[in-house]
Amino acid sequence: MDIPFGGAKGGVTVDPKHLSERELEKLTRKLVQALKDVVGPTTDIPAPDMNTSAQVMAWFFDEYSKFSGFSPAVVTGKPVNLHGSLGREAATGRGTVFATRELLRATGAGQIADKRFVIQGFGNVGAWASEIFQEQGGKVVAVSDAFGAIYNEKGLDIKALRKHIASGTALKDFPEGEAIDPGTILSIPCDVLVPAAIGNVINSDTAESIDAKYVVEAANGPTTPEGDAILRKRGITVLPDIYTNGGGVTVSFFEWVQNLQNFKWEEDEVNKRLDRVMTESFGHIWEIAQQKKLPLRTAAFVKALQSVTRAHLHRGFD
Repeated sequence: MDIPFGGAKGGVTVDPKHLSERELEKLTRKLVQALKDVVGPTTDIPAPDMNTSAQVMAWFFDEYSKFSGFSPAVVTGKPVNLHGSLGREAATGRGTVFATRELLRATGAGQIADKRFVIQGFGNVGAWASEIFQEQGGKVVAVSDAFGAIYNEKGLDIKALRKHIASGTALKDFPEGEAIDPGTILSIPCDVLVPAAIGNVINSDTAESIDAKYVVEAANGPTTPEGDAILRKRGITVLPDIYTNGGGVTVSFFEWVQNLQNFKWEEDEVNKRLDRVMTESFGHIWEIAQQKKLPLRTAAFVKALQSVTRAHLHRGFD
């Protein structure tokens, strides 16, 4: 993505659904106390992921600042009214849409407006991607979450679905969709399948049943090596996760930059900058894939390794 961030995953082994808000806050602050010497605005900048939120990031920033002074840039994904960035909440989903648009253009498949989408996972990423796909004329025919799935041949009303879920009602009970077995979500016919939930869902058991022209990986590691080989053999184009869901870390970078400047960008500017990063990054990957006759996943790794290698050479490393 050509941003000065690395990447890693870490967390606390706990189910936050079983904690009160006060318990979750205490846990977060104790974590900061343990990590305060190895994180910092120029050292290691955490961001939210599964089962974390803007509120958790706010507690993290507040606790760290007790030890190191005012330091909003220590963490990203904070609430907008507490030094967070406009556009950050939707960034991973919006980046997924930008990535899909570029893939369809490059392959000559047309625009989002005339495509059918299936979204596995209706959390933050899947919900935002679904809503933006629909805004751009796409038809989201099926979505699922951890507890159920729904289908509508004519396309689901995503904004209405999000309001339905926000009211505390289960996704599978949405009246404008037919409840289906969530285990069948990957095999529903569509143009673009977007796995936006957990890892390893497209594997040697499920890859043969996928009925899509494109798989756009919004989740982290949704496809196993065995599943990837099957999709490639079947001629299904896969847009890899390390690019597709890069919108979140890109806008985290934008938030960090704004914090260092003590200046807030307008949301339109954030989205335009994200669009440019996603578009340029796809162009680099696509060029490598075409020149070297590589799958897009391999081309993305080639691009990443080229960037790291060139940086090492320019700094004088052997």
